[in-house]
Amino acid sequence: IVLLLATLLCAAAAVASSWEDDNHHHHGGHKSGRCVRRCEDRPWHQRPRCLEQCREEEREKRQERSRHEADDRSGKGSSEDEREREQEKEEKDRRPYVFDRRSFRRVVRSEQGSLRVLRPFDEVSRLLRGIRDYRVAVLEANPRSFVVPSHTDAHCICYVAEGEGVVTTIENGERRSYTIKQGHVFVAPAGAVTYLATPGGKKNLVITKILHTISVPGEFQ
Repeated sequence: IVLLLATLLCAAAAVASSWEDDNHHHHGGHKSGRCVRRCEDRPWHQRPRCLEQCREEEREKRQERSRHEADDRSGKGSSEDEREREQEKEEKDRRPYVFDRRSFRRVVRSEQGSLRVLRPFDEVSRLLRGIRDYRVAVLEANPRSFVVPSHTDAHCICYVAEGEGVVTTIENGERRSYTIKQGHVFVAPAGAVTYLATPGGKKNLVITKILHTISVPGEFQ
């Protein structure tokens, strides 16, 4: 048994050494070295399989780079293909859940504020198809501003992320006004007329909206 264990350990060490040399030659040994080090932390009987997985991952990366280089040389990659590759990369990384300011599209803008909207979730990643009926928007209004009365064909849950103001909703002929400030949540049903004002303060009023579309999934007006 001792002889068998020693043989297996030597074989695993030889495979690891060969793997490190090969990847160091082709890729500087940086990423592959991390993979090999992870394998070294595994129990001895799992190391050969772990190292083989490292080889397969590196082989897939080389093939993907080759395909991208071929597309770049041929000049045939369309914008749709690029978007699909980006989506596939996001899904592969399993991190399509973080959105920065550049992910939003500005639909309204004036000297007193703006409204930005995140694109539909099912366009971002197939992993998010389950929430395709929802959209996210951010309303920002300067101090001493007035947002004119309006309504949308989507139910809206609004969270006050910053600042303070007064919001008024008119539904079925009934008018309700509320003082809102950071941390407050209020609801604007679909079709209800809503307007708000920022009478004072030094901070902009920032409201994050979760919109539940009721007509076409992911679309609202």
